[in-house]
Amino acid sequence: MLQLLFLVLFAEGAAAFLLMVKIGPLRELVMRSIDQLKMGPSMVIVKTLACTALAIFLSSVFGVVKIQNKGAKLGTVTPMDQVIWGTQLLDASLLGFILFLGLVIDRMHRYLQKLTALKETIGSSRKEVEELQKENRTLKEKEERTSREMRILQEEASNLTQKSQRLNSELEEKERRAVSAEAHVASLQKQSEDLLLEYDRLLEDNQLLQTQALSFRG
Repeated sequence: MLQLLFLVLFAEGAAAFLLMVKIGPLRELVMRSIDQLKMGPSMVIVKTLACTALAIFLSSVFGVVKIQNKGAKLGTVTPMDQVIWGTQLLDASLLGFILFLGLVIDRMHRYLQKLTALKETIGSSRKEVEELQKENRTLKEKEERTSREMRILQEEASNLTQKSQRLNSELEEKERRAVSAEAHVASLQKQSEDLLLEYDRLLEDNQLLQTQALSFRG
């Protein structure tokens, strides 16, 4: 019985030490082993053993207290009672340490599970942050590229506006020249008409003079 208790106590102590100190893959091995013990029928067996150990522990404590009370009443303790008292005290101590280490291992196991889940959450959050940073850099690059394109378009629009203003000025100048040319043509047409009228008048005068000259000769 004592050898079994010492073996269990040593195993629990080793498990607790490996959970506290990470030595290669041993912590993960212990965590997986505890996970398997907490799943399915293994959990029922562990609870049964724990309840049995607790019952034996309480019985041993009760026996130690009973022997002490008996000795206090009689004023002395027989050698047999002393042996029983020592054995039960040792059993109670070992069982108490076993139950305490079991509770510590269970708490450490849950703590490490939460820590692992927290690390995974932090890892996924870091990935999300990195992706957001990449998207932010991409958006900034797109914004800078869009700004450059906007500046180019604004410059082109300004150049087109200046060109349009220059063309409008040239068009107005040409229109003014066309109006002036039309006025000049109209003036030339009027002068031509006046010259034709003067030419017709001169022809009539010439014919009249010729008629008069012929009458004088006759």
